[in-house]
Amino acid sequence: MKPIIGVTASMEADGTEYKMHLRNIRAIEQAGGIPVILPYYSDYQEIAVLLDKMDGLYLPGGYDIDPSLFQEEPNPNLGTIIPERDRLEKEIISYFLEKDKPVLGVCRGCQILNVVTGGTMYQDLDSQYPKQLIQHTQKAAFHHRSHTVKIARPSLLEKLVQAEKIRVNSYHHQANRALGKDFMVSAVADDGVMEAFESKIHRFVLGLQWHPEGLINLSDDPSLAIYQGFIQACKEK
Repeated sequence: MKPIIGVTASMEADGTEYKMHLRNIRAIEQAGGIPVILPYYSDYQEIAVLLDKMDGLYLPGGYDIDPSLFQEEPNPNLGTIIPERDRLEKEIISYFLEKDKPVLGVCRGCQILNVVTGGTMYQDLDSQYPKQLIQHTQKAAFHHRSHTVKIARPSLLEKLVQAEKIRVNSYHHQANRALGKDFMVSAVADDGVMEAFESKIHRFVLGLQWHPEGLINLSDDPSLAIYQGFIQACKEK
């Protein structure tokens, strides 16, 4: 039986429709999982019944995160936020961490995972980051690997990709600043921006600032290994 992976969806600002790029679904399928898009429920107890049937959680990209979740006022450059998604993902992430079920977050998913576990964020890198930045919102095709990240040793991420450095794509203006207890930085960009982090106490909890779902079909890219490692962890009870 293939593991069932819960996938949180984005929502448009007017609240009338879900939004999910097919790349996310195909990446999970290609790695051997069965993706199930989780609906927005006003009553968390109702969706908790569904979560119990899931073997892992995948948090894809999307809009910005409400800064009130990490006790800040909104920066002038803060983009669109969807409070309903923030609220739902907070509940879902907490459930999966408590059950020690695998979690993989990408881009916004990496950021909300950090915030829920006690971390903080840069609401806008250009106006808040204290050092000279490289380009983090690339003006190239989605599959272009625009910059390098240096991977921590030893780490879960290093074990998955079998490398000390890899090149990644980049589409974000927010980023993680500080981590919560029991988490560690897995990768950084040349300018010091955090590009990945992971749990030190859970079986598999990994956040990636880039979009591996956009690189998974490149023959020399380690993205498939990341998804396969995630799915393998979901198979292990």
